[in-house]
Amino acid sequence: MPRRIPRNALDEVRTPRRFPGFLKTASVCVLIAGLLSPFSQAVAADATPKAAADDYCGGRCSDILPPGENGNATLAQILLNQGFGTQPGHAEDQLGPYANLATGYPALTDAKINSFFNDASFGVPADQVASTEKPAGRGDVTIVRDKKTGVPHITGTTRYGTEFGAGYAAAEDRLWLMDVFRHVGRGQLTSFAGGAAANQGLEQQFYRNAPYTEADLQAQIDNAVAHNGARGQQALADVNAYLAGINAYIDASDSGRYFPGEYVLTGHKDALTNAGKIEHFKVTDLVALASVVGSLFGSGGGGEVNNALSLLAAQAKYGVDEGTRVWESFRERNDPEAVLTLHDGQSFPYATKPDAPKGEALPDPGSVTQEPLVYDRTGSAASAAAKSASTTAAKSTLSSARRGMSNALVVSGAHTASGHPVAVFGPQTGYFAPQLLLLQEIQGPGISARGASFAGLSMYVELGRGQDYAWSATTSGQDIIDTYAVELCQDDHHYLYHGTCTAMDQVERANSWKPTVADGTAAGSYTMRVWRTEYGPVQYRATVGGKKVAYTTLRSSYLHEADSIIGFQMLNDPDFVKGPQDFQQAAQHINFTFNWFYADAQHTAYYNSGDNPVRASGVDAEFPVWAQPAYEWRDWDPATNTAAYTPPAEHPNSIDQDYYTSWNNKQAKDYTAAPWGEGSVHRGDLLDDRVSKLVAAGGVTRASLTRAMADAALTDLRAEDVLPHLLKVIDSAPVADPTAAAAVNTLDAWLSAGGRRTETSAGSKTYAHADAVRILDAWWPLLVKAEFEPGLGSDLYTALTGNLAVDESPSAGHGPTGAHAGSAFQYGWWSYVDKDIRAVLGEQVRGPLARKYCGGGDLSACRDTLIATLKQAARATAAQVYPGDDQCAAGDQWCADSIAQRPLGGIEHGRISWQNRPTYQQVVEFASHR
Repeated sequence: MPRRIPRNALDEVRTPRRFPGFLKTASVCVLIAGLLSPFSQAVAADATPKAAADDYCGGRCSDILPPGENGNATLAQILLNQGFGTQPGHAEDQLGPYANLATGYPALTDAKINSFFNDASFGVPADQVASTEKPAGRGDVTIVRDKKTGVPHITGTTRYGTEFGAGYAAAEDRLWLMDVFRHVGRGQLTSFAGGAAANQGLEQQFYRNAPYTEADLQAQIDNAVAHNGARGQQALADVNAYLAGINAYIDASDSGRYFPGEYVLTGHKDALTNAGKIEHFKVTDLVALASVVGSLFGSGGGGEVNNALSLLAAQAKYGVDEGTRVWESFRERNDPEAVLTLHDGQSFPYATKPDAPKGEALPDPGSVTQEPLVYDRTGSAASAAAKSASTTAAKSTLSSARRGMSNALVVSGAHTASGHPVAVFGPQTGYFAPQLLLLQEIQGPGISARGASFAGLSMYVELGRGQDYAWSATTSGQDIIDTYAVELCQDDHHYLYHGTCTAMDQVERANSWKPTVADGTAAGSYTMRVWRTEYGPVQYRATVGGKKVAYTTLRSSYLHEADSIIGFQMLNDPDFVKGPQDFQQAAQHINFTFNWFYADAQHTAYYNSGDNPVRASGVDAEFPVWAQPAYEWRDWDPATNTAAYTPPAEHPNSIDQDYYTSWNNKQAKDYTAAPWGEGSVHRGDLLDDRVSKLVAAGGVTRASLTRAMADAALTDLRAEDVLPHLLKVIDSAPVADPTAAAAVNTLDAWLSAGGRRTETSAGSKTYAHADAVRILDAWWPLLVKAEFEPGLGSDLYTALTGNLAVDESPSAGHGPTGAHAGSAFQYGWWSYVDKDIRAVLGEQVRGPLARKYCGGGDLSACRDTLIATLKQAARATAAQVYPGDDQCAAGDQWCADSIAQRPLGGIEHGRISWQNRPTYQQVVEFASHR
């Protein structure tokens, strides 16, 4: 239901008006048709005070989620937004406070926290009630929305009514987005929303990894219910009530003609006659939604074929033994200098390197090809642009969410001013319009929580707070995916399974689309085809020792996207979570790969979740292995894709460590199945360095911990942790060249000021130390290539950059996150440069690279390399370093870094200045405990 308030003023960061790539209208003149249909439903504000559940936060819980709670818009609202920039109520009102922390944090005090966050106390004060409704006329649930944010506060007297209200409120706020995602999860987005390049990229990105049939989706529900007793039955009842609420809103909005306008723009509804239909949601839709979320955020590992290719390149360069040693030094499986979340010396061995690997199935050089996904293109799908989009469009949309990641800062009460733990934490799910997450409070029998949930999966709060505790997560990325080489027999679509020639299972998804007002593309169609085996979907073809094989990908969460519902149900249950041990037990029921953090008035805790398969003895998780019984997961049942999993005690876990930090860094010593790049310099160092100093000084407050987060969020990792060593090499002798000397002075001054990418003043759109930022942005890729490629050779250098990108600065539009994504400095060669330069300087390096590369290990030659590339970088113009894109003019440095809310619907929002922080974020300190 639309909620209208005055537009939040964001003129200084307003995106130039344009129609988004996802949905474009043909003409604002169509506004007339939209205005002919009603789009508002009157809901009287009820000034009656709403009784809040037991709340032990004492006013010290805050949160924020930009751009705003309202993610639905009628046709008229979409056209007004695209034509004149007006915003629906509560669609963008959180973007300004979120953005302003970047300049306001230095003066932050506890009293000022809610200038940048919102009060996350339970309930709504009587004078702040904006509206009250009984969805579908039910007497057992009430939805109250507050004036400031429009967040729904759902209170039920029955469990069914509570979940019905949660579904109804979710549809009020995110119906179109939920519909998009259920079609993405089924590989049917283009048939639903049109053949735009971004739509093709989205559905192809996910269908390759989760090619589920309707039977597969239903089986996941049945399995989750059958194996979890009373909680499983309750979860199914909750889901059905939630679905009933969604569908009740669909019917009401259809009858009242205030449904999201995207349905008109994509041809599903007629603005004048109201003809057409919005399909009801069903239980399998939620599994399809969960498969998208799990693929984005909770499925660490994989990449074994790429690992094999870079290993082969290293062996071709140096020979088998030396090449393997070189490869291992770049892989940094268990780097002794890596920042750790559990820093008290705990060891949690998992997927460690075997002494004598068994069953490896490395491809013959030059034989690997990726399995085709798309067939039978017609019309616009057959155009060159569409073909290009199939591999690149996803990078400009949801892949930024996958790489966005999250962070957490948690300090125990022993080191805080109040004696109670303090936490500043949240997930970074990217920046979208509307946001992938929504905020809500749910109070009912067995449920008491406030926080964020993924749209369409909000029957429970997934990250947030309970009555006297709060929890959050970061993506952990440990390896739950393995690659198997299945030997082919008979033809390319039969393989040997336990000695029997077995047919692959072919799964297809045909999509066709007509021209729509939304995307402006011509009609077209194509078919996606995935070949499935007992060992998972086929991803690549190759030969191994001359034998034809298909490389398949098997992940432990495959066919188990619904299992985690039990863990979230527990986290929302105040009768279950009464302390850190209960929290850890709940997190153990989540099979996706996350780091979970907890704080109450007395304790802090951590647990790393995920179904970590127990691998056969001798199997190296880094590389493909033969699809044979000897190398399968222990106790693996292909019919259900279940196996033996490492027990909870073997997962990194802790209670009441002095502090915890996580920015997707390494969890603990010997926990080795992790992404590339967990070495001596990692984004996590920015948090750990600051929090450790706060803890050493004592008296930590909510404000000081938030300041530490915000300061790290504006700091260039390369400047803080690598640039000093680079300058030390250059300063080992006088710098005669005037261009290089000036660049050194510019970088030195920036480094002395903190190495931050900050504006000269709020809203200036100009960086302080702009020249230094430009020079480092230009220099980094030049120096890495000049430092390493001569020694590694072009083939090996290219192969290693395929495992780990060289750079991920905020403006790196061609990096893993795409442009304007906020998240930066997660993936890059920071550690390699750091270790190599320190080795050349003669300093101690634990876990060094196998060889010295800069200048061949000679300090003078290394210095010459750095100076030559620095001169080249210093001469690069702003227009060359920041070439411009569909958002920004060439040379606009601030804009190149800026965060854009990527449109997933018809509403656009403004850009904000760069800051590297969670999308949804909590600041919590509980005053008491039950």
